[in-house]
Amino acid sequence: MLIRALVLASSPRRAREISALLTATGAHSRPLRRRENVWDGLRAEPFNVLAVEDESLEGTPESFISQVRSLPDAPEVLVLVSDSGAERRAELQAAQAFAIIDRAASKDEVSNALAGITARLIEKVHIGMLAEQATMESRLSDFASDSPVMKEFLTLVRKVVGSESTLLVLGETGVGKEYLARAMHAESSRSSGPFVPVNCAALSESLMESELFGHVEGAFTGASRGRRGCFEMAHGGTLFLDEIGELPASTQVKLLRALQERKVQPVGSELELEVHVRLIAATNRDLAQEVEEGRFRSDLFYRVSVVQLEVPPLRSRREDIPGLFESNVEDFRISMKREVEAVREDAMALLLDYAWPGNVRELINVAERAVLLAEGTELTPADLPEEIRGARGPIRSFHPGAEVAHASPADWSTALHQQPFKEARRQYLDAFERDYIESMLTKHGGRTGDAAKSSGIHPRSLYEKMRRLGLHKEDFKMR
Repeated sequence: MLIRALVLASSPRRAREISALLTATGAHSRPLRRRENVWDGLRAEPFNVLAVEDESLEGTPESFISQVRSLPDAPEVLVLVSDSGAERRAELQAAQAFAIIDRAASKDEVSNALAGITARLIEKVHIGMLAEQATMESRLSDFASDSPVMKEFLTLVRKVVGSESTLLVLGETGVGKEYLARAMHAESSRSSGPFVPVNCAALSESLMESELFGHVEGAFTGASRGRRGCFEMAHGGTLFLDEIGELPASTQVKLLRALQERKVQPVGSELELEVHVRLIAATNRDLAQEVEEGRFRSDLFYRVSVVQLEVPPLRSRREDIPGLFESNVEDFRISMKREVEAVREDAMALLLDYAWPGNVRELINVAERAVLLAEGTELTPADLPEEIRGARGPIRSFHPGAEVAHASPADWSTALHQQPFKEARRQYLDAFERDYIESMLTKHGGRTGDAAKSSGIHPRSLYEKMRRLGLHKEDFKMR
């Protein structure tokens, strides 16, 4: 996070000198403005530190510093003293001054002392943020997979994880886009900095700019204090913008400028702050289509999609289902203090058959529910939701080139068991996907956008599946 400092000194010239020294240490610093009350200044903008000369303290050091420290988001107090006697220092330390510097020291000594103090402040801020993040720490090793499609995806991820390039993470709801972004941050050169997530879909248009760029006191009705924006909070780390496709047009313009110039302007402020963040954006929308339809700026699309990473849906990597499910069962078994030890084979077969429209997030919820409801040491089909227990049903014939027709479960089971495992699995999945996608296209009259939205499949994934299965939207328009 960017360190902000406000300077209160005996004269405007002296305030400018101290401010310049603080700015040279990497902080964003400004002197108290002419005729600006120190309390008004602290309320107008969020500051990490108040640098004050001791003769400018109002009242006793104890009362002044106590009032500063009682403010919301209270800044630390740095005091520059003219009397460097032990008694005066002890008095200020007792008042909980963060640091005390002899103002009679040389410029280099003051500068070095301020640099050390700024480093301590940055470390203090980051330790607090990192402690909060530790409970949600992710690693790329968490995505270890037996699936060829997932292995290929992770190969691309590892190529870009150490770069500073802006990334666009695509994928259906529930595939773990934020989890992946956290893992990439944790294994990047910015891992010691903050990871700041923002859900763009959860914010109203009126609050969006304030959330991203911050605001000053009085910027709008109800803005009684200045507030930091997420760009500023993510300084030195990673900013994750989830559902970036939900950004209103006005905010898209300002986001593009922030990315290009690496500067943000809080709402209602004339001040620009220089920020250094890595942006990872995510969406389950087809942004290319959004650009074509005029809802998303083309220049912003190209800026955020330097590298696109599309997380494979769970149904396209079924090899991972047993390991993921059993791992989550074990976690919930421990946290709930249940005696579940295994997943019965017929229950696992149902899990493998299911389409998982909610992806990994749905799998985690199913695992939690199953452990909670289990009556024995094994999870059985009875412990699974009804939609999973009823997932098996009529599917298409598997004979290549055959007339597409419904087959009974016994017929397709016999046909599958005559095939090698990998071929049988491929045919089963192709038959399910064909049946499901044909049903959706028929339902929506060949409108692929509506079919994708209704099914929870990313539009790009739907187009790819249709191409692979030889399906054409024109064939469904008159059905």
